[in-house]
Amino acid sequence: MSSATTPSHPGPTTGGQHVWSVDEHLADILATVHPLDPIELQLLDAQGCVLVEDVTVPVSLPPFDNSSMDGYAVRVADVAGASEEYPAVLTVIGDIAAGQAEQLTVGPGEAARIMTGAPLPPGAEAVVPVEWTDGGLGAGPVTTMSAHAGAPEGASGEVRVHRPAEARAHVRAQGSDVRAGDRALSTGAILGPPQIALLAAIGRGTVRVRPRPRVVVVSTGSELVQPGEALSRGQIYDSNSFALTAAARDAGAIAYRVGAVADDAETLRSTIEDQLIRADLVVTTGGVSVGAYDVVKEALSSVGDPDEEDGIGAGSGVDFRKLAMQPGKPQGFGSVGPDHTPLLALPGNPVSSYVSFELFVRPAIRALMGLDDDSARRTTRAVLSADKALTSPEGRRQFLRGVHDAEAGTVAPVGGSGSHLIAALAQADALIVVDEDVTTLEPGTEVAVVRLG
Repeated sequence: MSSATTPSHPGPTTGGQHVWSVDEHLADILATVHPLDPIELQLLDAQGCVLVEDVTVPVSLPPFDNSSMDGYAVRVADVAGASEEYPAVLTVIGDIAAGQAEQLTVGPGEAARIMTGAPLPPGAEAVVPVEWTDGGLGAGPVTTMSAHAGAPEGASGEVRVHRPAEARAHVRAQGSDVRAGDRALSTGAILGPPQIALLAAIGRGTVRVRPRPRVVVVSTGSELVQPGEALSRGQIYDSNSFALTAAARDAGAIAYRVGAVADDAETLRSTIEDQLIRADLVVTTGGVSVGAYDVVKEALSSVGDPDEEDGIGAGSGVDFRKLAMQPGKPQGFGSVGPDHTPLLALPGNPVSSYVSFELFVRPAIRALMGLDDDSARRTTRAVLSADKALTSPEGRRQFLRGVHDAEAGTVAPVGGSGSHLIAALAQADALIVVDEDVTTLEPGTEVAVVRLG
């Protein structure tokens, strides 16, 4: 299933390597990543997927007039003027339960005890709640003389109604939810629990959708240790793969976390190749800069050998770039393997990695799902609330962690600008955007804010 083509590459700027803007990099990703092919899925398997067909209602909901209360189905004229002092006394002809096929007909002076969801019987015009009656406690069981033909044994012989009822009171009308022929759901709808419920209610057992993308997350670094294990000198816990896997799931993907890969190019290439069978998108973190052990760059810069018939290099190409942004300057993007599986290579610093995910990977996941990029819907404006001015390097778009108060219309920075500050990231719910041509932001300035998640 092909979901990507070779990315485009703007020519280098005068005097050196082309430095990509955030917008250029995102545009290249979205122009390259294509929606996954639709498939037919069972309802529960389709949860979180995007609908690719309009769904028309085959049968009205509810399919028949039914009671919204436990009570008694009555004729309006029989309870007109009823009160506590002068109740209407009606003969109970039997019970009507939800799902009951046998029908009773309510005639003058009669009532049928009815349960919530049960069909309104012929002749009845309204339902009086049991709370408006004596519950049939004032009379004994139905006798041969008073019983309606077919009345269930043990039904109360009489019921006293203490309040009048208007026509259609406590009756759910046929088609009051949706009518046969109405459009239940439109193409592009994301199927959550309410949508699944509606599909089931109208009798759909399967539905045609774009599947949730399968995202494989690979972290790199010989210093990384699995959480729960003991740390040796110079080691740290692998947090990036957990953060990115959780973020991919939050974005709607089925995400698989691969244990940290040591700084060995061949091991990484082999790991990625093994994962392609279950990947619609590969995300790596770490090893994309210019250091001696930047294993992702080493492993993937050479892929795309036209003589390779399979493996990650077949028909592939990964471009490693410098972006005019902070954090997250080094980035990689391309495709690997015979199916041109898209791959995004993110930096290794925790904040850089997560910010890069929100800006680039989340939109790629949505593109695979067949949805438009949602960055516009996640961006708002807010007034900067800070004790002092914020500074930003000229020529780079900076993304600072912040706490957004939507009610007050403000955003406050949290933590410093260091790309290793995970604790500050955990407190943030937004990114404060400082444009490339802005070097100082004074308190009270209106800024762009990207809401996280």
